[in-house]
Amino acid sequence: MKPIVAIESRAASPGENVSIGELANATGMKVVTIRYYEQIGIIPAPARSKGNYRVYRQEHLHRLEFARRCRQLGFTLDEIRDLLHLSGQAERQCTSVDRITAKHLENIEQRIVDLRKLASELRGIRNRCSGKGRIANCRILEALSS
Repeated sequence: MKPIVAIESRAASPGENVSIGELANATGMKVVTIRYYEQIGIIPAPARSKGNYRVYRQEHLHRLEFARRCRQLGFTLDEIRDLLHLSGQAERQCTSVDRITAKHLENIEQRIVDLRKLASELRGIRNRCSGKGRIANCRILEALSS
């Protein structure tokens, strides 16, 4: 398990509590993002210190790193929440995880098809104008207006 690295660049032991600022530093996330992830159930609510500050543990770090990696791959917050829920069911078949991932991949591949069509259309519009004429005669603006 990776230790939480605090702002002071010291490694926290897996059981050690850290502040939200230290957690933000360790994950590269903003404090507001961490609070939002707590609010929507990506991470569980942390314990509170005697001074009523949030106190985070190794579990929070791992869930945030998992969420960050999923976001890099384009998973939605709902998908991440589902994947995190499933990850806590170690004895269960991974069919549900595979289904979520397959659906996500299908959506990405469809977006790629759509973006290629969009790029082709924009290329065609752009080719209508050399960029050397006057705005009043701009074929790009004309194409966008029709």
